[in-house]
Amino acid sequence: MNHELCTQLLRSGEITRRDFAAKTASSLLGVGLLGNFMQGKAHAAFEGSSKLRQVATAKNVIYLYMSGGQSHLDTWDVKEGVATAGSTKPIKTSADGVRVSEYLPLTAKQMHHGTLVNSLSSNQGAHEQGNYIMHTSYELRGTIRHPAMGAWLNVFQGGGNSTLPNFVFIGNDSRHPGAGFFPAAQSPLFVSNPENGIKNVRRQNGLTEEKFQARMALADELDKDFRATFQHRNVKAYTDMYDDAITMMKSEDLKAFDLTEEAPDVRAAYGKEAFGQGCLLARRLVERGVRFVEVSLGGWDTHNANFVAVPERCETLDKGLSSLVADLASRGLLDETLVVVTTEFGRTPDINKNVGRDHYPKAFSAALFGGGVKGGAIYGKTDKEGREVAENKLRPQDLNATIAYALGLPLDQVVYSPSKRPFTIADKGQPALEIFA
Repeated sequence: MNHELCTQLLRSGEITRRDFAAKTASSLLGVGLLGNFMQGKAHAAFEGSSKLRQVATAKNVIYLYMSGGQSHLDTWDVKEGVATAGSTKPIKTSADGVRVSEYLPLTAKQMHHGTLVNSLSSNQGAHEQGNYIMHTSYELRGTIRHPAMGAWLNVFQGGGNSTLPNFVFIGNDSRHPGAGFFPAAQSPLFVSNPENGIKNVRRQNGLTEEKFQARMALADELDKDFRATFQHRNVKAYTDMYDDAITMMKSEDLKAFDLTEEAPDVRAAYGKEAFGQGCLLARRLVERGVRFVEVSLGGWDTHNANFVAVPERCETLDKGLSSLVADLASRGLLDETLVVVTTEFGRTPDINKNVGRDHYPKAFSAALFGGGVKGGAIYGKTDKEGREVAENKLRPQDLNATIAYALGLPLDQVVYSPSKRPFTIADKGQPALEIFA
């Protein structure tokens, strides 16, 4: 499709800008967007996808993932007067009528900024499968890899900082779906230890800019025949990776990864653990235009000694989360940044013989702060023992649709994978509109 024809079609109204993107996506992204004029039978499978649109309430997302299956009964959905409560007690928060676990006293002071979601429910009760569906909205399959939300945001909107990746993952998780079937350029930058930042990103001592450019030109010349012979998107992605790396090497915003620039009292407030420092790094990145940052905190798989392990995990979470929300609010960033705390499933209401709680996808919780959500609110509830969702059940697809809705992403836009299979950003997930202010 040449430039002149594109212009004529757009001006004549025969093709919308969205359809124009659909026609050109396969060459630009290695995938196809199913435009309005191409929909027909292939789109029938996605008739249940939400067609709701809104002006985005969030520009950025900081996604705090509690890996292992966080106990809802000992964090966000504490019960009283029943055996399933165990020894955990609820405490009041800064929001009237909202209570959280006694293990989250600092976060309790920030609940006027957020909404508790106590009605999540999944059909995936194993770690890898639960982790996958929470990140992608799709069940794990051996034949395809689906994209995580940060990759969808990159494809649909881009933006952010032109010299830094728009999608960053802080932590250690080899199971992360990353870019899925999108090109490698949409993958997150993985930062295993926030204390170390990004290693080996500067030129070697003694290597001048002139010599560096000469070496890159030689490498480009040597690769030219290979690229011409194998015109595959993965080959192009490898070349793009070099270009992006060089751009990042020269970026003044690389200092965002240097936590030593922060005052000691600020760093201490976030907690000395990798998770807390990861939350601090996330704040520094969104300040500089990075749009989706995920920070992981493991150790929630409490089959044994639940009432010893959960308080320890909560202490780490409490420092990092409360400092992040307060810090974003004080800098005027919370209104445009959606902070999401979630996990792959909850833990059993019944306490096992090892004083632990086992996997329980039927009911669990999440918490959302900023980014246009209501402050001091609760969405959904479980029964008095925390066994069943009693009101406003929310599936992983619905939670992801809610995040995408906050970002202003098109929930019904069909995208074809390279294998010509159609997908939408949150499958048939429906956004929970009541969560928004």
